[in-house]
Amino acid sequence: MDHIIDKEATSVSNRLQWLGHSAWRLTTSQGKVILIDPWVGNPLSPITLDDVDRADLVLVTHDHSDHIGDSVAIVNKTGATFVAQPETSRRYQDAGIPEDRLVPGGGMNIGGSVQLAGITVTMTDAYHTSETGEPAGFILTLEDGKVVYHAGDTGLHQNMATWGMLYSIDIALLPIGSHFTMDGRQAAHALRLLKAKAAAPMHYRTFPLLAQSADEFVEHARSQAPQARIHVIEPGDEITF
Repeated sequence: MDHIIDKEATSVSNRLQWLGHSAWRLTTSQGKVILIDPWVGNPLSPITLDDVDRADLVLVTHDHSDHIGDSVAIVNKTGATFVAQPETSRRYQDAGIPEDRLVPGGGMNIGGSVQLAGITVTMTDAYHTSETGEPAGFILTLEDGKVVYHAGDTGLHQNMATWGMLYSIDIALLPIGSHFTMDGRQAAHALRLLKAKAAAPMHYRTFPLLAQSADEFVEHARSQAPQARIHVIEPGDEITF
């Protein structure tokens, strides 16, 4: 497995592994494992459900099959807490997630923050659709103070500037595939608004309808967000920070 190493990272670092599409596995410096939009059956995924043996949190940005993915099976296999909006949580409770695996109160919503497994999970707005609830993103403040933003599926929106003012984002995970989300040019402007220190593209290459390269994003990010380090990685690779 290849690794993208941040030279400023400490000997005990956080690790973000791209699992293809919008799926990520975040292992914190304190050993917590967070799966975001865990569709591990996607065409680019380097792993299968059998390879998932641990998770403390499963975060779902919205109720589309390519983001819910294998959440029910993973929660039941690992005992992870399922983090989603109340309407989505109820739907997947009916599909087999035990009530005691839901966020207290049955879910969370946009603008809210909850403390889970030593991590502050903040739900942000996104501009998209969802079968239940509303589309969202997540800002994660980790145990060591590092901040990760997963934008979910979204178009470009001015509210990103507010998140950039409120949080010192270490890395932003941004969809660039167009058709259903931002394209590379728009994602570069999102990165400018967010003022993130680094970014990685996602939600591309999975299907022929989506952008097949991150080149447009990289080109526009150079001018729109020159402060940001851009990590273009292969599924299975990790970013260490």
